[in-house]
Amino acid sequence: MQPDCDYGYLVRVGVPFENAVSRLEASLKTEGFGVLCNIDMQAKLREMLGVDFPRYVILGACNPPLAYQALQQEINLGLLLPCNAVVYERDGVVFAGAVDAAKMLSVVGNAAMQPLAEGVNQRLRRAVDRVAGAVPE
Repeated sequence: MQPDCDYGYLVRVGVPFENAVSRLEASLKTEGFGVLCNIDMQAKLREMLGVDFPRYVILGACNPPLAYQALQQEINLGLLLPCNAVVYERDGVVFAGAVDAAKMLSVVGNAAMQPLAEGVNQRLRRAVDRVAGAVPE
């Protein structure tokens, strides 16, 4: 069972939820990203709306050299940053994923950013694949 998502890269992981979150944080760091925020959507939705929601964490990740390079080309790019990665559980299955930076940056309409976006995607996908065990630690 692989989720369909044309604006991100998602994989099923064979580790418990908490382990997947910590592994994704570490894996992002290996790829040069810092995790700027960790949003526990289950807790926030319970707190703010009083609703039950499955475990779902959003990690806001930033690779400072790449962000700096991108912001030099497009000063308003901060509206699309940071790159988000997720870990969630659905029907007892844990998934990890990251945004498709090329698709996200395509809204800018600057073709010169395409190589940068592809580089970001390679790093994000390796980070996600490492959580699933598809890339060595």
